Amino acid sequence: MKVLHVIPSLSPSRGGPTEVALNLVRYLRQSGVDAEIATTNDNGAENAQLLDVPLNQRVEYRGVPVWFLPLASPPNQGVSLGRDRGFLFSPAITRWLWHNVPNYDILDNHYLFSYASTCAGAIARWHKIPYTLRTMGQLSPWALAQSHRKKQLYSLLIERHNLNQAAAIHCTSDGEALDVRNYGITAPTVTIPLGVDIPEIQPDAKAKLRAKYDIPLDAPIILFLSRLHYKKRPDLLIEALHRVKSKHPKLYLLLAGSGDPEYIEQLKQLLNQLGLDNCTRFTGFVTGQDKDLVLQGSDLFVLPSFSENFGIAVVEAMAAGLPVIITPEVQIAPEIEQAHAGLIVQGNRESVASGISQLLTSEKQKLSQNAQTLVKQRYSWPAIAERLADVDRSLIQNQLNDYSASRGNE
Repeated sequence: MKVLHVIPSLSPSRGGPTEVALNLVRYLRQSGVDAEIATTNDNGAENAQLLDVPLNQRVEYRGVPVWFLPLASPPNQGVSLGRDRGFLFSPAITRWLWHNVPNYDILDNHYLFSYASTCAGAIARWHKIPYTLRTMGQLSPWALAQSHRKKQLYSLLIERHNLNQAAAIHCTSDGEALDVRNYGITAPTVTIPLGVDIPEIQPDAKAKLRAKYDIPLDAPIILFLSRLHYKKRPDLLIEALHRVKSKHPKLYLLLAGSGDPEYIEQLKQLLNQLGLDNCTRFTGFVTGQDKDLVLQGSDLFVLPSFSENFGIAVVEAMAAGLPVIITPEVQIAPEIEQAHAGLIVQGNRESVASGISQLLTSEKQKLSQNAQTLVKQRYSWPAIAERLADVDRSLIQNQLNDYSASRGNE
């Protein structure tokens, strides 16, 4: 079985979707599936420069075979759709897909309202190759409200047909599958969660983290690990921290992630207004051992997001044994609540502040144990890749059966 994953960008600054695509293909290949990625050389909406990668050839990128095709222009200069500038127009990927899609048994397309996935779906239909779509939370009510008119027009002309003609819609939670149905999509849905790697234990992580960011040894650290974007609501976390600071004066906040410089400046101004700039550290984008360090060295993880179809950073925090506080709009919240693996709070400063105070003053060991158990049982990459491979084989067989039936009726 030969599978092509199509995603508009593999820029590290695009966050979780990049890691998801790379890990899916990596573990599919380990399970014996011949999987590859086709993408552009985009380097994220915040970067004027493009990824420095070989173009128009198959390369090994972070241990995964990838075809990088050039953008028409950098995202801050070219055609874009939506606030995250994710449309990413590329004539080169059109030509490549047209010539190469027939070489694959099935396509797995990531993102909606983006040129690469839209183009891949249309070309797959022409060549009668089955394809799936990952909505990536883009059909949630909050996401649809962003750039509403553009998305409404794009859906009317292109995307709704693209979705309904898919062999299946890949969802990562029951909430995401419900969003698909509420949008009026009739294509079958398949719910398969995403996975994380169990991190390698870093000895003395708490001491090392505090030394690295000049934080007192006895200071509790709240971690925000995600893209610094208004959707994720780091501003709400800052306001909640202001409410609990008087009772917990030693508390520090670690904002780990990249984002638009203008938005980061807004966060810095808010911290200054609330008198929290001295107890807040911006780490920038972290990966590898640096990422493991912030996860294992912090005391709490908080993500008060407006909308998350899955929330890979939440699962990474749980894998590291870090107690988590999230909002109901993080769509794996029901699983976390059922497993008693974290706190689910409403998205307002009072509720977030109350949750922080509760976990700072209570025994967290049982919560951490439950979180790690949930990750091992439900979010294992090898098991997820095996299930995805089984689904792909079934969809390919269905396509072959449909083709045989249509030939028999001629």
